[in-house]
Amino acid sequence: MDDKSLEAIELELAILYRRMTTVTASRKNGNLDRAAYLLLHRIHDQGAVGVKALAEEFQLDISTVSRQAAALEHKGYVRRIPDPADRRAFFMEITELGLKEFTTYKANRLARIQELLEDWPSEDTVSFAALLQKFNHELMKLKSE
Repeated sequence: MDDKSLEAIELELAILYRRMTTVTASRKNGNLDRAAYLLLHRIHDQGAVGVKALAEEFQLDISTVSRQAAALEHKGYVRRIPDPADRRAFFMEITELGLKEFTTYKANRLARIQELLEDWPSEDTVSFAALLQKFNHELMKLKSE
């Protein structure tokens, strides 16, 4: 890889992060911040989960995820349910209100991204998705080293 490509990737990632944060932070998209969206996305897609497992999955400190989960619980987006394997522990489960907020927010994000990519050939969107996924998997490996 040449230095010019590496510098372009680094800059474009920084710009992408800033612009996506700005575009999706609009209150017309919903009431979720990035952390809430990611936690609800995980719980929605894979079911109830404990805070420790979420912290490991997102490579965050347990106290950080605990605060985020408590904020979601306070808003009524998740509820605690007993961990069947350890009655002293609990899992977080999405509520109807949480599901409504999550699906609205996600639909708005997807519509915004679709709008941005509407002139792209299908092959380009497939390649872009695959490359982003590959890059994210590499980031996971790097962080866990």
